[in-house]
Amino acid sequence: MTDGMRPEEPLADTPGHPGTAVVIGGGLAGITAALALADAGVRVTLIEGRPRLGGLAFSFQRGELTVDNGQHVYLRCCTAYRWFLDRIEGTALAPLQDRLDVPVLDVARPEGRRLGRLRRDALPVPLHLGRSLATYPHLSLADRARVGRAALALQGLDLADPTLDTQDFGSWLTAHGQSARAVEALWDLVGVATLNAVAGDASLGLAAMVFKTGLLSDPGAADIGWARVPLGELHDRLARKALDSAGVRTEVRTRVTSISPDENGHWSVQVPGETLRTDTVVLAVAQREAYDLLPEGALDAPEQLLEIGTAPILNVHVVYDRKVLSRPFFAALGTPVQWVFDRTEASGLRNGQYLALSQSAAQDEIDEPVAALRERYLPELERLLPRARGAEVKDFFVTRERTATFAPTPGVGRLRPGARTKAPGLYLAGAWTATGWPATMESAVRSGVSAAGAALSALGRPRPSHLFDVEEAA
Repeated sequence: MTDGMRPEEPLADTPGHPGTAVVIGGGLAGITAALALADAGVRVTLIEGRPRLGGLAFSFQRGELTVDNGQHVYLRCCTAYRWFLDRIEGTALAPLQDRLDVPVLDVARPEGRRLGRLRRDALPVPLHLGRSLATYPHLSLADRARVGRAALALQGLDLADPTLDTQDFGSWLTAHGQSARAVEALWDLVGVATLNAVAGDASLGLAAMVFKTGLLSDPGAADIGWARVPLGELHDRLARKALDSAGVRTEVRTRVTSISPDENGHWSVQVPGETLRTDTVVLAVAQREAYDLLPEGALDAPEQLLEIGTAPILNVHVVYDRKVLSRPFFAALGTPVQWVFDRTEASGLRNGQYLALSQSAAQDEIDEPVAALRERYLPELERLLPRARGAEVKDFFVTRERTATFAPTPGVGRLRPGARTKAPGLYLAGAWTATGWPATMESAVRSGVSAAGAALSALGRPRPSHLFDVEEAA
């Protein structure tokens, strides 16, 4: 019997009305599916192999610090993740900006002239970004004009066109007059953080989705939100509280070894020491784990799951003995540094300042020794932040997620399966499934909504109105 399981209580109820479900995987996709199913009256058990919920958006302790494994943000257009925050009563702990405002520092410019800003005005699309683009100092006047024309061309793309997924975003930008500087200072500044790939490695379909939805759909769509508390407070503690209140039974430190259909149309889920019988299974794990657990015939071409590549994210954590950054975050140009966030208050640090550097598309650095990363990034922070030059570094460490996201390469769209499988009662969830979004918290939550919606339809259960609203927004 595995840790966390009680042998005197079965994990799943006897199959039958109002329906039972086992959700495998306690990341955002699995939590969402479990909550949505439970809200519709289904008896749900959630199984997670780790000792905590939250998947790859989690926290851990390092001395007095509570550290997020990586910096996560969301946008106002992330309607599903915003529903998730509301459902776990966490909205106030991860507020949105009143209005998009991104400070961008270019170390190639003289000190005192390095700061540019990407921000919006209270005007309709696309005028809401017009003044910001017109005054953005990190692009030439000619580049700014060409960026505007490319944005209009991007707005005209049909996201339902499957041929967009076969092209790379970098080639499209070149064909639409974008210089290398424009790609660095604008398109990749946004795209690398949201897609986890540079433009040349990213599907045009996914890139177009990001920019059309985030920057060209609604004036406030790209307003940025982030947790002012550790991610574990949201995705583990509050999520577990919501699951408990909904009647979901949550089992951590429990590994599923196999799933198989029964002769009577139900499912058997095998965990060490016990077989669980249920009406419905939602498989909300990474694509390679899903491939290992899928029963024969569940997908026409299950090997395609193994063709979905992965991309790493590196996070560099620096604790100074004093305050060196006065703003909550900034993005950087002309340096290996991408985005820097102040995590001092969220981490519980009482003295000094704690900065977290989020480095996406980190294939070249993900396995580098900490000493080499320290030698590279501390001087870069001193170049960017003059007050860091005389500060003492109290701690320096890195967190690495080698398979942080699926790789958004051209052609990945045809590999991403939907929520339904060919096996009745078995559904897939995860940011890597066919949500239309790149691998974000939003994609994960949307996948859980889709899986729960499909399961409820099959069970003949009405969908809660909030689930329907999120699905419509998707």
